[in-house]
Amino acid sequence: MRLPIALAAACMLSACQPPSTSGPPLESAPATVAPASGTDAGLIAHGEYIVRIGGCNDCHTADYMPRGGDVPKDAWLTGSPLGYHGPWGTTYATNLRLTVDGLSETEWLDYTGKLHTRPIMPDFVLRQMREADRRAIYHFIRSLGRAGEPSRPALPPGETPPPPYFQLVEPVAATE
Repeated sequence: MRLPIALAAACMLSACQPPSTSGPPLESAPATVAPASGTDAGLIAHGEYIVRIGGCNDCHTADYMPRGGDVPKDAWLTGSPLGYHGPWGTTYATNLRLTVDGLSETEWLDYTGKLHTRPIMPDFVLRQMREADRRAIYHFIRSLGRAGEPSRPALPPGETPPPPYFQLVEPVAATE
């Protein structure tokens, strides 16, 4: 499937990007916030809310977008076989449940606070997110439990991925 990169990026990232504001960016929560209890239902519910509205499932849950979000929660965030192929190579959405399973809360906060990935992941969203919100996401994902298989590894530029994948291409400039 070929889509102009601008259209593809707008479609796939629209749910992931924070709204534009004229104010300053949100500051991270202070580092003195105590670690949360794994049984804190309010924290887990807040994490689920952020995952839902932040568009995490759009890429990290197979068939979430085509099914209009009608995917059982036990299948959420287990990665997707859908590749995003462009000039950078091919990226696959990771299985976040396996990622979180291997990290402590402190490691997750450090990881997401410094995250720099390949397209199309809007890593800047996580870096700009308050620490308390990233903590809530961690506890929500942990509450789902370990599930699924590791995601496909990213492919380098010039290597054609196996289907399914979106091919993101830059439009050719019009000649005068």
